Amino acid sequence: MEKHADLLTKIENMSVIELNDLVKAIEEKFGVSAAAVAAAPAQGAGAEAADEKSAYTVHLASAGEGKIAVMKVVKEVLALGLKDAKDLVDGAPVDLKKDMKKAEAEDFKKKLEEAGAKVELK
Repeated sequence: MEKHADLLTKIENMSVIELNDLVKAIEEKFGVSAAAVAAAPAQGAGAEAADEKSAYTVHLASAGEGKIAVMKVVKEVLALGLKDAKDLVDGAPVDLKKDMKKAEAEDFKKKLEEAGAKVELK
């Protein structure tokens, strides 16, 4: 890094027009394109982000027949008291927890469905 300090200082003090000229000169000298290098990762990252959500909301559509079992799961996973868990389950349809990671949300959904609830991931 230290051997390039003077070069970095010169670049740091350049105007936008001078930087543009420098980029064009580097592109011509070495036969590369700054636009192609910068655009390729951005497109790939954008496509992945569109396909894969990072945060999920666990939505309880209905407690179903096993209301008590569903309350136990809600109480356990959300670390709530029995009354709070009962109030959430009684209030269905309701969002139980927001901004969960995919694996956690799917695990919570699986436990709720095993207890008899109808659950959606949003």
